[in-house]
Amino acid sequence: MKIAVVGTGYVGLVTGVCLAETGNNVICVDIDDAKIEKLRNGQVPIYEPHLDVYLERNIKGGRIEFTKDLKAAVEASQLIFFALPTPDGGDGAADLSFVLKAAAEVAGYINDYKVIINKSTVPVGTAEKVKAAIAPHTSIEFDVVSNPEFLREGFAVEDFMKPDRVVIGSSSDKARELMTELYLPYVNDKEQIILMDERSAELTKYAANSFLAMKITFMNEMARLCELAGADVDAIRHGIGTDNRIGPRFLFPGIGYGGSCFPKDVKALVKSAEEHGYTFSLIKAVHIVNEEQKTALVPKISKHFGGDLTGKTFAVWGLAFKPETDDMREAPSIYTINALLAKGAKVVAFDPEATETAGKVFGNTITFANNQYEATEGADALIICTEWAAFKKPDFALLSEKLVNKVIFDGRNLFAPEKVKKEGFAYISIGRPTV
Repeated sequence: MKIAVVGTGYVGLVTGVCLAETGNNVICVDIDDAKIEKLRNGQVPIYEPHLDVYLERNIKGGRIEFTKDLKAAVEASQLIFFALPTPDGGDGAADLSFVLKAAAEVAGYINDYKVIINKSTVPVGTAEKVKAAIAPHTSIEFDVVSNPEFLREGFAVEDFMKPDRVVIGSSSDKARELMTELYLPYVNDKEQIILMDERSAELTKYAANSFLAMKITFMNEMARLCELAGADVDAIRHGIGTDNRIGPRFLFPGIGYGGSCFPKDVKALVKSAEEHGYTFSLIKAVHIVNEEQKTALVPKISKHFGGDLTGKTFAVWGLAFKPETDDMREAPSIYTINALLAKGAKVVAFDPEATETAGKVFGNTITFANNQYEATEGADALIICTEWAAFKKPDFALLSEKLVNKVIFDGRNLFAPEKVKKEGFAYISIGRPTV
């Protein structure tokens, strides 16, 4: 099938490369000259496992190309994916300006039947707005489909190639048939392709992300209670996670969720509900609790050092909002580090992939180390913000030599408390007894 993907950000690039992988001819469009040139040379501008391999293979196979020429891409394609930014507009609502601008431009290039596909996360009613933006400028038949992505950063290629489900929102039989044909190579069972109307598909994406954010936040609230009541959140997590009505995933407490999806989508769902005259109290609370959780370690750190952090130096392991990505958007590390800096502390940080991205966030306000142990040299304590695999089995003897104080503040509960205790460290984590 002939496909255009408008936007080569995280979602657009993964979508384009993975669609090419099954033999489709894909044209990816972007307005950034430098990015287009890098992609043509097989250089991936983001860190995402396996994406570079897929990109190189499909460039060599002639199945994917990159261009700024939107007109040529639209005219040559039957399916046109919009994978454009929908940032927080400032009031919680998603900003649709990029999507609607693209729709208006595409309208002038429609030369035969096209299916315009919203891959971006968009509020309910967006498909209708896109259709309204195109319709006055063409008399040629077209359809607009909502096809939300469910890609986990760090596992995006795997999630696209082997999806749990594919949601297709369309009222057009013709568009449904084409979209089903497109996705059949990716599923084991046609039942994994779920057909529904456009509005339901748009809300499905927000509902999924908000529900998962709610599970995380529930466990963070339970962790707070455990700390006050003298209970162990790990035991509780296991106790409820083995209930098949609940399941074990997304029950790990920590210092809050971040990234490009959960924070934005939670706020957008609340705003969308308000626009329809409904107060989504549960999801509003999820957002409030998560904002507080991002700095949950700071009071513990302050208390341990007698309330004065002036001149103290802290080693921070992990900056990205989650492992296997360099994405710093809404990362809890940002909030933790800024709170420490505000208290007069110094920070030396290390992340396996996000150092360059973090440099744009922090500038010269913190120091970046070349490896995790260099970060701890002369530090008053170690703080863990991201659960990278490389941090899970540290050399405690080496840490003892490098740290001024043998104390670890763990925002991701990487270690067994008794193990850390045997190594002679003070260990303060989330929702578990301090040792």
